[in-house]
Amino acid sequence: MRQHLRFFLLATLAALGLRLLFIFRFPGVTTDSFIYGDIAKNWLKHGIYGLSGPDEISATYIRLPGYPAFLAAVFAVFGMEHYRAVLVVQMFVDIGTCFLIADMARRLISPRATRAAFLLAALCPFLAIYAAAALTETLEIFFTALALDFALVGLTTARGMLPWLSCGVAIGGAILLRPDGGLLLVAIEFYLLVVLVRAGRGKMRAEPPGLSVPQLLRAGLILGLVSLAPLGPWTLRNWHTLHRFQPLAPRYANEEDEFVPAGFNRWVKTWIADYASVEELYWAVPGSTVDAEKLPTRAFDSEAQHRQTAELLAEYNNLLHVTPELDARFVALANERIHAAPLRYYVWLPFVRIADMWLRPRTETLPSDTRWWEFDDDLRGSGLAVTLGIIGLVYVVMAVIGLARGRNLAAWGLPLAFVILRSVFLGTLENPEPRYTLECYPVLILLSSIIFR
Repeated sequence: MRQHLRFFLLATLAALGLRLLFIFRFPGVTTDSFIYGDIAKNWLKHGIYGLSGPDEISATYIRLPGYPAFLAAVFAVFGMEHYRAVLVVQMFVDIGTCFLIADMARRLISPRATRAAFLLAALCPFLAIYAAAALTETLEIFFTALALDFALVGLTTARGMLPWLSCGVAIGGAILLRPDGGLLLVAIEFYLLVVLVRAGRGKMRAEPPGLSVPQLLRAGLILGLVSLAPLGPWTLRNWHTLHRFQPLAPRYANEEDEFVPAGFNRWVKTWIADYASVEELYWAVPGSTVDAEKLPTRAFDSEAQHRQTAELLAEYNNLLHVTPELDARFVALANERIHAAPLRYYVWLPFVRIADMWLRPRTETLPSDTRWWEFDDDLRGSGLAVTLGIIGLVYVVMAVIGLARGRNLAAWGLPLAFVILRSVFLGTLENPEPRYTLECYPVLILLSSIIFR
């Protein structure tokens, strides 16, 4: 930075300008934002980690405490429900992510690639869009980059166990924001295990100073203990207050006495492949009517199955919730479809969902129609979506080219393990939301910077 102060200063100013544009032009304060905000307010004002009801505040565990704690800190300083201040603070956190990505490029590639990585991160519209959204993404991406950076320090320098302690703290922060932050821990521990096994067999010699087998064992132990330690108080709180063993947050963000339509969700996974269906159909249940005409043709295999599906959805539309009896009929339909085409359910659809999350324009918080490709009424919104889609494709193609040109690919095992593990995990979800791949963007930008080595 001292050698290229002018470059980093101008790039940082450009990053601030891009993020301020989205903060003031397209601030993303969603329903989820208000849920987090309600918990933060009740925590601050009443000392209750809970949601406001018509008569009282009810303790809850549907959200992990990381983001509500962040909101509570901002509200305490700037005023209650000051979401604009939240977005500005997130903007500076996101700038920190850009420097972390640049530091990883410095360690893995070259000084010139460091500048390229910083610029690619600073001007990445997807990081900027979610810095302007009161959601967990910006903080989650920051802790992901921080954890990966400390892990690289631990693997390539002789600084004892301090890097692994710091890495564990970063992973703990990611887990307290979202349960899938634990994938970081799994990916890094898996990589350490591979290094340990190969080192034990004498098939791998780490770059100097390297890590001995005892050091690798200590690193893995410290990483696991420190990463999971923050969940202890949260688990004890849930057991003491709600009498429920809940070390994370429920998969479907449901309260203890709230029915989860597992059969309906299983049926959805037999056909859903894109984000448009998430908004139009999946999120509508329960509480809103479902338009069966919007189901893609892959949702049924025969005319009889088409009629059966229409009957089930018509019954749901009359009730506006899924009863256990109706849910049992959905699961029977799902099992029939899975039995008829197991490869579609276990391989093809997960692959398509992963591709959709990686390549779809990230316009969820922007004024673009979900079906932007139809170019009906909102030409400006469709044009914005196409532009963002092209930019996203460019980032992916650059990363692939960078990986193909990379040298010493063994050094990339850790970040690549995280990207692969997270992508496979996302394929198992029934709600393919493009924002879920943003945690992989630090690695994507790193790979892209190889081109400028």
